[in-house]
Amino acid sequence: MHTICVKYRLYPTHAQQTALEQTLDICRQVYNSFLHWRKFAYETTGEAPGLRQQEKALTVWKAEHPELKSVHAHLLQNVAVRVDLAFQAFFRRAKQGQTPGYPREKGAGCYDSLTWKEYGNGCRLNTDSLTLSKIGTIKAVMHRYLPGTPKTCTVRRQGDKWYATFACLVEQEPLPESAETVGLDVGLEKFAATSDGEFVENPRFFKKDEKALKRAQRKVERHKKGSRKRRKAKKMVRRIHERIANRRHDFCHQTARRLVNRYGLIAVEKLNIQGMVQNGHLAKSIQDAAWSMFRRVLSEKAASAGRQVVEVNPAYTSQDCSGCGYRAKKKLSERWHFCPMCGLSLDRDINAAVNILQTAVGLHSVRKAERSRADLSAAE
Repeated sequence: MHTICVKYRLYPTHAQQTALEQTLDICRQVYNSFLHWRKFAYETTGEAPGLRQQEKALTVWKAEHPELKSVHAHLLQNVAVRVDLAFQAFFRRAKQGQTPGYPREKGAGCYDSLTWKEYGNGCRLNTDSLTLSKIGTIKAVMHRYLPGTPKTCTVRRQGDKWYATFACLVEQEPLPESAETVGLDVGLEKFAATSDGEFVENPRFFKKDEKALKRAQRKVERHKKGSRKRRKAKKMVRRIHERIANRRHDFCHQTARRLVNRYGLIAVEKLNIQGMVQNGHLAKSIQDAAWSMFRRVLSEKAASAGRQVVEVNPAYTSQDCSGCGYRAKKKLSERWHFCPMCGLSLDRDINAAVNILQTAVGLHSVRKAERSRADLSAAE
């Protein structure tokens, strides 16, 4: 079993949109209250309340604040879960020696989603609408059927649009076995090079719309704060960001799907993308390329289709010759690989992709042998 998310566009009426926005704002205030409670308790007593304690406090808070009764209980409980996850991530990063970043309170308009943790309890999908407890029945565009049993429902505000996302549990549907293998070397000049000698062009969605985005942002700055024209200009900025995000999302999914449909084993580099983004010179280009999104989508689709994605250490993949293994240092500006030992001549990124595949095949064989020995030992 694995989880698939299906997203539908919602068209709330003016009254329903107002109710949704009021619910979001109440949840935002509860989020900030939970956050302050934890901080104050730790500073005064040395112990902070946990998830269960904060969830139980909601009953008392409802008696003191009647506006909380206008929000479904699951939404308020999910607020406590989000605060708990924020602190878990904070302590995990601190333990790993990273700069943790203490959880911050949510400003006005910065809380954008509502989650019902149990489908059917407060939310129900109809033929062409979504019924939400204490909000109403909202028109929805059902462009596809739910692939399985829905478990949770999340309603999200994206700019001026509203969407509902359902997480469904479905049975895995493995694709027919494929003996083909491929190595991928991601980059900025080209999005990816394959060990088959092919290239995937880098679409550079942000760069293409960067001028239009800057023009729209300048219009925002020219208008007075709070004015109708400034709100209209901000709407245009949001639309450009949304267009870039949608194109990037579509590109990652389509590229990953083509690879998963064709290859049985896909070898990739195990990159520290977060560390690479800290490089101010390349950060914008790396984020525009969306390597993290692509890796996540590729892994999810491969797992669903019964394919193998193997991560390898990227060290020296560009320096080593894929023909004889001779290691020769190259500058980043050198885009062609020529081996002085065996005479192999090919694109630098293709050479790296072949090295990645060779390493992954070796690792895959070792792991397969280890699993076979473990199964044999268990049988004995």
